[in-house]
Amino acid sequence: MGLEIESSAPISASTTTAGVLLGKYRLGRVLGRGSFAKVYHARSLADDADIAIKVIDKRKVANTTMEPRIIREISVMHRLRHPNVVRIHEVMATKSKIYLVMEYAEGGELLSKISRHGRLTEPTARRYFQQLVLALHFCHRSGVVHRDIKPQNLLLDHEDNLKVSDFGLSALSERLNNGLLHTACGTPAYTAPEVVASMGYDGTKADAWSCGVILFVLLAGFLPFNDANLTGMYRKMQRREFQFPSWFSKPAKWVIVRLLDPNPETRISIQGLIEVSWFKKSFRSNGRRITPVDLDPVALPKEGKLHLLTNNTAAAPAMNAFDIISLSSGLDLSGLFEEERKRSERFTSTVSSGEKIVERVTEVGEKLGYMVQRRKDGVLGLEKARLIMSVRVLELAHSLFLVEVERMGEEEAEVEEADQWRDLRVELQDIVFAWHGDGVSEV
Repeated sequence: MGLEIESSAPISASTTTAGVLLGKYRLGRVLGRGSFAKVYHARSLADDADIAIKVIDKRKVANTTMEPRIIREISVMHRLRHPNVVRIHEVMATKSKIYLVMEYAEGGELLSKISRHGRLTEPTARRYFQQLVLALHFCHRSGVVHRDIKPQNLLLDHEDNLKVSDFGLSALSERLNNGLLHTACGTPAYTAPEVVASMGYDGTKADAWSCGVILFVLLAGFLPFNDANLTGMYRKMQRREFQFPSWFSKPAKWVIVRLLDPNPETRISIQGLIEVSWFKKSFRSNGRRITPVDLDPVALPKEGKLHLLTNNTAAAPAMNAFDIISLSSGLDLSGLFEEERKRSERFTSTVSSGEKIVERVTEVGEKLGYMVQRRKDGVLGLEKARLIMSVRVLELAHSLFLVEVERMGEEEAEVEEADQWRDLRVELQDIVFAWHGDGVSEV
């Protein structure tokens, strides 16, 4: 996790009772701390399972570069379900803290193991390398590039299996500009040379370069490119100036040379690497032989996106737990760093279908004098003079829907808005199961 190990310390009396966080997890020792967060070992009260909880201080990250990294990390981690990626189980938040409940990697950082042993045997190094490559292959197929692969971000579980962690610098393929990334980031010794150049780069090929550095470090115990002067180090990378120790096998050398190719166009890809015979030798992950299922994210959960009711559907797509969390007042991670809240109300409904809710809201809106328009994304827009409302319908479970009504408009219209809102609430009561306001108190 890249955090300094230290002794146990409490979080705060407002969120814990006798060492129990939010009534769900019993806190243990502090595994490490950084400038903005602490990571605790904890146990689940439900099943006594070991977990790790990262506690982030919202006040310390507000308006810093860490703010988007935290949101990105949460967004990426909950869309990835792979045996070699650290799993995020739950996200909780209060007004001052964010809690990431994650899989506990008992074995600590891979860096610690390298430091203890100096270098690893080729079979051991290959096993870790296989698990890393499989994890990244899954990430890439799932639309995620990591961009900060280094031993500090590779953890080991209680069975000595590798777990990729820390997706704070990752990127999502759907947000790419012309299919390329443009932000220079990562750790210099592990970062591909094209990343620091003033041009776009393929994030999957940059991850492949990092894998080459990792494999070299596993087998050698030291970096292939190491220079206190960054310009000098990147010059060596561009010229491929490094030397293999005598104990490297020819097949391992071949793989590293293909990965540490300064030209991303000719560099071997993660997909191509999987087909290499040296890589496939003793092809096992988490104690079992690799199957084609491990190489194809066919079971990728449809998390990370909020699916709205559209014009062409008769029912709203189901929401997952993270979608519900993101809409819960006080747990909205996209707004944790904003001082002002959106003017919105939510209600649940047990009407038989989402389409019937949309029809009823449309009917009531027109009755109250709103111009009602159904947008392509499925959101209803209600507009009258200076008042604008947007209504979206989401399915929580079978015949249980969440309806969010967001109010927008000029500040001068607040009094008129309050009157219109009361009228809307009264007219919709026949389809409302329960209203949920914005007010929330700190846990």
